[in-house]
Formats: sequence, C-alpha cells, structure tokens
Amino acid sequence: MLIPSIDLMGGRIVQLVRGAEIKLAFDDFEYWIDRFSSYPMVQLIDLDAAMRRRDNASLIGKIAKRLPCQVGGGIRTPEQARMLLDSGARRVILGSVLFGPTGVDTKVAELLGAAIGREQFVASIDTKEGRVAVRGWKETVDLTPEQAIQTLDPYCGAFLYTHVDTEGTMQGFPFERARTLRGLTLRRLIVAGGIREQTEIDALDAIGVDAVAGMAVYTGLLAT
Repeated sequence: MLIPSIDLMGGRIVQLVRGAEIKLAFDDFEYWIDRFSSYPMVQLIDLDAAMRRRDNASLIGKIAKRLPCQVGGGIRTPEQARMLLDSGARRVILGSVLFGPTGVDTKVAELLGAAIGREQFVASIDTKEGRVAVRGWKETVDLTPEQAIQTLDPYCGAFLYTHVDTEGTMQGFPFERARTLRGLTLRRLIVAGGIREQTEIDALDAIGVDAVAGMAVYTGLLAT
C-alpha cells in the first residue's frame, strides 16, 4: 500500500533531501488534501517539531480532521500523543523519545503503549549509515534497526522504518533491508526513503510492507 507523505515546515508542505536540504515547497494545502483524500492512510510529519524549533500544530489539527493520518514529529509525552488522537489522528508516530544514550528506553515505550493503546502506537526507526538516528536526524544512537525492532516489538502496533541515506533522493529503497526487517516482526511494517516507482511499492506489498512516498509523488513521478 502506498502512503503519501505530507511533511510540514514553516507552515508549508516541503520535501527534503536526506532530511537537510529543502527541495520542494508548496502552499496549496487544499490541492494536496484533495489529491490524497482517497487514500486509506496519509503520513503527516511536523518537521519543525521534530527539529525542536517550533511546531505546526494548527495545520496538523486541520489536516488530521480531513484525512486519515498517522501523525509524527517531536512528540515526547503521552499527553501530546493523546491530544493528537483526540484531534483526529488515527495513529501516532513516536521516535526520538524511545531512545536514550544506551539504546531503547523500554520504560518510555511501555508507558506510551499503555497511554494511547498499542494499535495507535507507531514506533519510528530512522537510520543513517546503519545506526538509529534521532533528534531530527541530527544525532545517532549506537543501535541497529534490527536491535531496535526486536526490543520495541512488545510495545507498539506498527513500525515505520526510514532509510535516511536515500530519503528524498528517488534512488530507490533498499529492498533487501525491508525483507530483513519484515522477518523480525509480525507488526505492521512501513518503510520510507527514496521510493520512486510503482514496481517498488508492488514488490514491498508482496512481502507485507507498506511504502511511504513523498518526493516521487510531489514531482509527478509517481501517480496518485
């Protein structure tokens, strides 16, 4: 299944390359909401909140009321996660808060799962050069995605794996990584990072993996 992504920064929809360089920016929210209205799930990420700068809370609320969304970006408390669900989000994506200096913080993961319900809890595992990336992809933890999935599996209902090294590049997602991760969990698995064509999405779907795409959608390379 294709999950189109709406990434917010400075009140606009943006697309970044490897989480750093703004490549595209749009202000026409009505156009994209209409384009994505037929999808069973849309990914909505507050990049400003993820980078600990400001937030786009009002936009998040407006979009989540009109589209079925899994929402993430800078969420650090059960109260924040609960508020997003109450405002219309279907699932909440939690990432950096799950990781401490030495690895996964299982106490936080357990607390979040209990607070919002496991099925609404998407554990985000973003990686750079094979290690988990946190704090808006500015820092890394000495932890592999395989280790993170195995540790977090009891607490969440789904995993979102982002391959930062190919994010926004449209170079293709490393399929073998998806196959490896699929073998580690029975939870829903969603992947992102460089997806460029329908054949990739079909191949991922065949092994039970959903695909998030942004750059390929906004450039028209991938039809929606």
